[in-house]
Amino acid sequence: MSQAPTKTTDEPTIVDIDSTIEAILDAVEQEREREIITRRFGLYDRKETLEQIGELLGITRERVRQLEKAILIRLKIASSDGKIPAVQSVEKALVRELSEMGRLATVADLTNALLADKATPLTRSRVAFAATLAPRLAVVNENDHYKNAVAIAEYGDEKKITKQVDEVVAGIKKHGEPLTIEQLHDQLNHEHPSHVRALATVSKHLSNLKDLWGLNKWPTVNPKNIRDKIYVILLEKGSSMHFSEIADSIKDSSFSRKNVTTQAIHNELIKDKRFVLIGRGIYALDSWGYSKGTVADTISKILKKSGEPLHRDEIVKRVLKSRQVKETTILLNLQSKPQFKRVAKATYTLAEEK
Repeated sequence: MSQAPTKTTDEPTIVDIDSTIEAILDAVEQEREREIITRRFGLYDRKETLEQIGELLGITRERVRQLEKAILIRLKIASSDGKIPAVQSVEKALVRELSEMGRLATVADLTNALLADKATPLTRSRVAFAATLAPRLAVVNENDHYKNAVAIAEYGDEKKITKQVDEVVAGIKKHGEPLTIEQLHDQLNHEHPSHVRALATVSKHLSNLKDLWGLNKWPTVNPKNIRDKIYVILLEKGSSMHFSEIADSIKDSSFSRKNVTTQAIHNELIKDKRFVLIGRGIYALDSWGYSKGTVADTISKILKKSGEPLHRDEIVKRVLKSRQVKETTILLNLQSKPQFKRVAKATYTLAEEK
């Protein structure tokens, strides 16, 4: 006997969310109550405020709130008692998806997993509404700190989930630089990295880039302008790059708004103190130990730091560690600049030193 094929994470669970919503609304007897629910949750159009619905129905904002609460309580009880089979069906599908997504997911991610190419703002609203009524699910309401999300209720309610999200954010803040999910998992007391990833995804204070998670204000995970994107490209390369190479790398990246000109890249490199010109059109990060200045400035710093005369070969060697220039350029500076004095054969010191 052949076994039924198992579901892979790439195969969306088949759910008719439209029919589910219709079945739920059929359980609401009064037309006014159906109007309140559909408008508040955006089941047919955009979500509306209590004030907007009150003006439409000729009742107060507070009365709309009271009616909404009463309707939801009745629908939740009916769902728990099995009187709305469509809710049980979609609940089963959502729990199945959530089990593969770390027990928690934003409504956007959950809808994408559930409906694939049929996911739209409207279906997201419908999935969120259905989840609100499902006894085995917990919903995180959207606010300034958290995205609208759904979780398997046996692992925590909204209060517990948001506390765990806050712990993830605090851990990243304390570390002071981006972390991978594995690194975050090592810091926190959670069963599996997938749950840590899910928690991080719910926070509105975090961003990620190539599986590195950090605060929204950190350019390494959330590059907002050309300069930040240049910084990320150089940091990932780990070595100096010509400005044209940086431009090509940005165009080939997954950044948003990446269609920038080479000249624009060059202009931003010149303006930002994080980027140091170390050769003709070649830039590095100042955090790598480079500093701005001419070749002569670099030679002066080397001689001053040494505290004694140096052979020209040693000077060339040390300059090339921080500048990508020709050896002849270094030698010409040694021979022609007044701040350098030859004190022995091919040996130089600073002119002011006696």
